[in-house]
Amino acid sequence: MTSSRLLLAALAAGALAAPPGAHAAPADDTIVVGISADASTFDPDAIASRDNSNIAKHIFGTLYEVDPEGKIVPDLAESYTEAADGLSYTYKLKPGLTCEDGEALTAEDAAYSFNRAADPKNAFTGNTPGFVFTSIDFKSAEAVSDSEVKVNIGTKNPVSFGLIAEVFIHCKDSYEKMSLADAAAKPVASGPYRLVSWDRGSQVKLERWKPDGAKFKTITWRIIPEASTRSAELIAGNVDIITNVAPDQIGAIDASGAAEVKKVQGTRRIYAGFNQRADFASTPGGAAVQKPEVRRALQYAIDVPAICKQLLNFECTRATGLVNPPNDNKSLAPYPYDPDTAEKMLDEAGYPRGADGTRFELKFQAPRGRYLNDANVALAIGQYLSDIGVKTDVELMEWASVYVPLISKHDAGPLFLLGSGGGTWSPLYDMTDLATPESGTNYTNWSDPRWYSGWPEIAAAKTDEERRPIIDRMLKVFYDDGPWLLLYFQPDFYGVSKRVDFTPRRDEKVYLFDVGLAK
Repeated sequence: MTSSRLLLAALAAGALAAPPGAHAAPADDTIVVGISADASTFDPDAIASRDNSNIAKHIFGTLYEVDPEGKIVPDLAESYTEAADGLSYTYKLKPGLTCEDGEALTAEDAAYSFNRAADPKNAFTGNTPGFVFTSIDFKSAEAVSDSEVKVNIGTKNPVSFGLIAEVFIHCKDSYEKMSLADAAAKPVASGPYRLVSWDRGSQVKLERWKPDGAKFKTITWRIIPEASTRSAELIAGNVDIITNVAPDQIGAIDASGAAEVKKVQGTRRIYAGFNQRADFASTPGGAAVQKPEVRRALQYAIDVPAICKQLLNFECTRATGLVNPPNDNKSLAPYPYDPDTAEKMLDEAGYPRGADGTRFELKFQAPRGRYLNDANVALAIGQYLSDIGVKTDVELMEWASVYVPLISKHDAGPLFLLGSGGGTWSPLYDMTDLATPESGTNYTNWSDPRWYSGWPEIAAAKTDEERRPIIDRMLKVFYDDGPWLLLYFQPDFYGVSKRVDFTPRRDEKVYLFDVGLAK
């Protein structure tokens, strides 16, 4: 058995659940969710991760939102119109909106929410400026009337409407009075819940302040990094829902009588990114992965189906790109596990094994506890690469305070593990991670002109049928020479107490507005 196979077997053995802590069972008006990673900030324009955004969505409203079926439906707005040229959207707000501090929420506040995120002096790197705005080429927002806000963009994009639905709305007067530090820790709610307390590394407590139909008065998000401890707390009745159930814990939860594991095929793209920033080429490994022939060779080194089966407890088909099925390029076949081909290609690329068997060394950074069994997945990938002579140093990091800042500044690498949220409602939504070379979500700093030249063609196309060949051509470039070591679309395992009626979504959005006690 190869060393990578031995490591996979050892990692798959798992660990027994830890005993629960001294927490009481939730009251009838309270729901408790156990998550793996703490929030980094509650500034609506700096939020960058899904766990963080899930909490924030209960605090902040959006103009529209994506429902569990992928439809884009009203939230704070009741209707919208798109300009004939596709370069602006005008939203009509619902009447009677207010923020938690009593301030009326008008079109001026909505416009401020967009413009604040784009203000360069704030230097925000969250989802709104880093992903949404770079994807739609955001220009400005303006109040047309007290109830109508107009969002202006520079480039027509078929998915602009869905992207705008991700921008958190907040009240101007409240936020103009706050420093950025206060905004990060003391949000003023526009959604139905307000922040009561944030004990960093421990829990976030929200309380319903707006009578809009949300069923629980209190939501407590407990930060429980260890998967076995999350499972034990669920079985003990101390939490109602847990995310990222470890595969080795599924049987214990299902046999407990107190809870069950609900499984969905998620849309998050898990990949190992090759950082293409020039200063990473200062090391031999960083310089090697700047070359497309090296990146292509390394695709053959990883047995992705084995990782899925042994470490994630599900059968997977390896990803061929960054687009979720069924919207991917159907002509592309997943890279097979073929270490001999990987070694041959590395030889041909000018990286033969040295006397000690090493071709070059590579630092591989990864989070611990953010994604499903992420630390063990990273260790397995590191071993697969070491098996073909790429000596890989795996560096595991805490998510919220260490890894998120590193990723946000594009400083991770030269190889790093990341999961990027995706969708099934359009291939372009998944592709907009790389809308421009400067996109905040282009964490690999990839700048291949064959990819980026496709975006103007997509904007000019008038129908989905005209766009599809362009999309497939771009995805073929990404498959051949792209900046991701292609892995899998993460399955999502939720532990759910029989006390509540929670049904998980495919897109990792843990929204609790409609969740209630089980009948």
